[in-house]
Amino acid sequence: MVAPDFSPDRFAGWHMVNTLLQSRSGLQLHLLTPSSAQEQADLLRHDKADLIYANPFDAAHLIRDLGFRAFARPVGKPDEMVIATAAASPLRCLEDLRPGSRIAVTDNRDVKLIGLRLLEAADLTDKDLQWVLVETFQAGARLTIKGEVDAGFFLAEIYHSLSRITRSQLKVLIESAIFDITHVLLAHQRIVGEIPAIMTALSGIGQRSADHEVLEALGIPGGFEKMNDEEAEFMVDLMDTLLD
Repeated sequence: MVAPDFSPDRFAGWHMVNTLLQSRSGLQLHLLTPSSAQEQADLLRHDKADLIYANPFDAAHLIRDLGFRAFARPVGKPDEMVIATAAASPLRCLEDLRPGSRIAVTDNRDVKLIGLRLLEAADLTDKDLQWVLVETFQAGARLTIKGEVDAGFFLAEIYHSLSRITRSQLKVLIESAIFDITHVLLAHQRIVGEIPAIMTALSGIGQRSADHEVLEALGIPGGFEKMNDEEAEFMVDLMDTLLD
């Protein structure tokens, strides 16, 4: 299962990776691509996923509460977020946001957590703001451009993958630079014995000339690297710090 916070143009890339993992690991894998955080939660509640490519907030819950084990992460792809407003907005910097500001936000709690940390510089907390929940970051961009919200919270990768026309109608107030938080690939305890085969296949994507196209389609040109338990625990602790 792949977290629903990837850009729609990466959909084909995930199918290509799924095909490669099957052929190179010898395992039968069925790709699940929930369209929303709610659909993802429903799949988890019904125990439908053995492997999950999860955002860092969900990863913390999956590791600590559901017993999943993190074993891989994308190379050079930290999860950062962008706070942006309409290009025509009078807002010029983060500190221009005021109590009562309307913020478009998806149900990506890691993005919201990082955004709230950034907003501490403007002396704003969760309760100071009016949250407008949207299904996708693209929907948040539309509301922001129309001026129906004062700003939007975006996963940085998706913000930068928006069309040139869309980005020309927005302006960035701030972009985070934490570096230590990433999406991770996790395995359920019932398949931990398959991790070596999956990791070998996963880390090998990129070693053949034809693999370059797959990684580019996925938006992870550096491929994947192994993540050990200590590194996973450090990231979980960092998410706890953001929550506090």
